[in-house]
Amino acid sequence: MKREKVNYMIQSVSHAMDILESFTRTEDELGVTELSKRLGLHKNNVFRLLATLEHRGYIEQNRETENYRLGPKTLQIGSIFIEQRECRRQARPILESLTAATGETAVVAVLRSTQVIYMDGVETNRTVRAISRVGALLPAHCTAVGKAQIAFLPPAEIERLYPELSLQQITPRTLKTREALLADLKVIRDRGYAIEDEECDLEVKGIAAPVRDFSRNIIAAVGIIAPASRLTDDRIEKDIVVARVQDAAKAISVKLGYLQVAARA
Repeated sequence: MKREKVNYMIQSVSHAMDILESFTRTEDELGVTELSKRLGLHKNNVFRLLATLEHRGYIEQNRETENYRLGPKTLQIGSIFIEQRECRRQARPILESLTAATGETAVVAVLRSTQVIYMDGVETNRTVRAISRVGALLPAHCTAVGKAQIAFLPPAEIERLYPELSLQQITPRTLKTREALLADLKVIRDRGYAIEDEECDLEVKGIAAPVRDFSRNIIAAVGIIAPASRLTDDRIEKDIVVARVQDAAKAISVKLGYLQVAARA
């Protein structure tokens, strides 16, 4: 399988990765000539690759030495990788506890543009249950874990993500317009949690709350998904299921250092 995938490699992308991987702890700056020799590429090709990487923020030039070094975007990507792995590791036992407490499937997901990626989930052992969606990439506007994160973005960012007046329809109950989404997001901000009402899958409802890291940024959302017949409006209003979801989000946030920082502010 790996040998077959080599046939699909794009050479220019591979060379760009070679440049990024040339920088080490002991050689944090390199010039065009040195990179050309190491990679066996013409100087013009190296310069074009560096210019592209610099434009995207992955490489920056030291104006004093005219050499190149890794740019801030590489730190951002690395931080996201570490953040996701750490969030998933810390979330796992809390998801297990949330499933045990509510009797429903617990999930954690991260927002990527207008979609959410389900990183992990723990399914209830009930015969009738919602599947965990682990690994799924779904539109954020129709999921509780997605809306719980979108709601707290700056207004300008929400406007950028949803420039169109109409939204993609997944089920007949999916929010149809940007106006409807904005109204729902305001409710979510006011109450601190999001509800998914058969908007992604018919007969499936969900509740989710945002997870914050040590820098107070929302990096994920945790929640439950369940058959609509069990997660009724009456249960949501009277049961402590919402409180359990919010407690789970707070518990993960604490493990990621959020409350400790907030307490010192």
